[in-house]
Amino acid sequence: MGSSLYAERPPGAAPGRQVACVWVRRNAAGPAYGQLVVPDGCVDLVWSAAGLEVVGPDRAPRTVPVPGGAELAGVRFRPGAAGLLLGAMPARELCDLQVPLAEVVGAGVAERLAERLAEQDGEWGGERRAGLRGPAEVAAVLDIFVAARVRGWGPDRAVERAVTLLGRPEGARLPDLAAELGLSERQLRRRVTDAVGYGPKTLHAVLRFRRAVAWARSGDGDGGGVGGVGEGGGAVPELAQVAARAGYADQAHLTREVRRWSGLSPTVLLGRAAARPGQAGRTGRTD
Repeated sequence: MGSSLYAERPPGAAPGRQVACVWVRRNAAGPAYGQLVVPDGCVDLVWSAAGLEVVGPDRAPRTVPVPGGAELAGVRFRPGAAGLLLGAMPARELCDLQVPLAEVVGAGVAERLAERLAEQDGEWGGERRAGLRGPAEVAAVLDIFVAARVRGWGPDRAVERAVTLLGRPEGARLPDLAAELGLSERQLRRRVTDAVGYGPKTLHAVLRFRRAVAWARSGDGDGGGVGGVGEGGGAVPELAQVAARAGYADQAHLTREVRRWSGLSPTVLLGRAAARPGQAGRTGRTD
């Protein structure tokens, strides 16, 4: 990976039920490259040279430039859990957007967080500078910031349950899911869309795509491969195996959906590191 480094860890202060991970990325002295961002249903709080921003849920793949010397840190919220950061703002209003944190939480809250990040010396671009923190230090502060927002906030348990059921390979029919949760189909669709950024059908497709890619990359196969080694060390499973296990009708269905969400064929996508801007799991290098 050269001079580009990515790392993630479970949250230390923020609730793991709502926060998937805390992450950092450094492209110290490395050449600029592109990150292929693919939908995952998540919202991120991100710190970079541009300041503090909120990255909303993506509905299509996009490429984000990462300049040489870039340093980033962030907190990633699980699908449907971004309300912990967004408050009353629906996640659907942030789809495909990357906006200043102040537009989401208010100027006062954003300014206090920025001041906290500037309280002590830190490392920036390989140099020690007063009033600036390095990515790992920033990530720890963001973790604490998110944890402090738990007070007075209550998750939507119906949405949590819906996300869990929609994340299974077999998914769930909307009428059955609504009946189980004691909601009308219209209520369920509205609450999931407000919390996640898109409706139940799209969320199921995104989670199935993410699950298929993650399983294929793990190398946890039962037989032959597609000509490579997974991140887990085993042979990459045959695409037909991936399709069946992930809940697709067949390999052709898998191929169509991978192209829909990544713009790439499955074999090309599996040859890249998928991650978000600064995270392994939402983008891949395109240089």
